[in-house]
Amino acid sequence: MSAEPPPSPADVKLGQAVNVDGLVIRPLVVIEDSRCPANARCVWPGQVRLRAEWVREGPDQIIELTSGHPLQLADGMLTLTDVRPVRMTSEKIAPKDYRFGFKFAGGL
Repeated sequence: MSAEPPPSPADVKLGQAVNVDGLVIRPLVVIEDSRCPANARCVWPGQVRLRAEWVREGPDQIIELTSGHPLQLADGMLTLTDVRPVRMTSEKIAPKDYRFGFKFAGGL
């Protein structure tokens, strides 16, 4: 039995910890998914708000990320860069089906 390979920072499931250029992040729950469905016309593109855990030495910290809005963490900025699957007007996305992409810019 082989261990599952670590996730890529571009393809992370809820509950799965990922190393994003030195930060370990675990997405916990989608708080909001107001993205415009792909099969609709919207005046606002919407956003995703995600509660996540920053796993670190010392106590872990619960953080909230909003798609496209960098969050200051440690010595840089963490961004929720991608959320899949795309929304459709006729379908509800199950929590197990979400995939997230992260980027960390910073560090010395």
